[in-house]
Amino acid sequence: MSEVFEGYERQYCELSAALSKKCTSASLLDGEQKKQKLSEMRVGLEEAESLIRKMDLEARSLQPNVKAVLLAKLREYKSDLNNLKSEVKRISSANLNQAARDELLESGMANAATVSADQKARLLMSTERLNKTGDRVRDSRRTMLETEELGVSILQDLNQQRQSLLHAHGTLHGVDDNISKSKKIMTNMSRRMSRNKWIISSIVAVLVLTIILILYFKLKN
Repeated sequence: MSEVFEGYERQYCELSAALSKKCTSASLLDGEQKKQKLSEMRVGLEEAESLIRKMDLEARSLQPNVKAVLLAKLREYKSDLNNLKSEVKRISSANLNQAARDELLESGMANAATVSADQKARLLMSTERLNKTGDRVRDSRRTMLETEELGVSILQDLNQQRQSLLHAHGTLHGVDDNISKSKKIMTNMSRRMSRNKWIISSIVAVLVLTIILILYFKLKN
């Protein structure tokens, strides 16, 4: 297990627990206190997303058997983070709706005689448009984070392919060295065979000459 991954994991678990408590407390608040709590939770979610990306990067750099286990855990943390985002979004939407209702109520109490049904409809439409705009911004940010995660994954795959190519190059270099050594051995063997051939030829010549001389002296006598 990677100590770096465990460090990020511990930080994420602590942050997730803190965000869960803040979600519970934010549901009981209203007004400026609730807005402050929501702001703190959004900052916490950004920190949690950063830790998720760091864990993903660290997990993909490890051995395949360890990598598979850590990525499985990481999927659970991503699911937990998505649940936290949904809860914050729900609380935020409720807060916006409550603010719109409060503003409408205050406007109606201040000038109930002049507020028309058309003005109320426009106010509700503005509130709904604001909610949709916030959703689009959050969706765009989520898409950006997913694209970043995909980029990190591609970089990891490219790095693994580069390591494989370097390993293959090293293997080919080793094969070239072995071939060169084999050529040297064959050359030395060839030289030795040529030398032995000359030696044997010389010995045979001497033997033949000796036999001829013996025959000559025997025939002469």
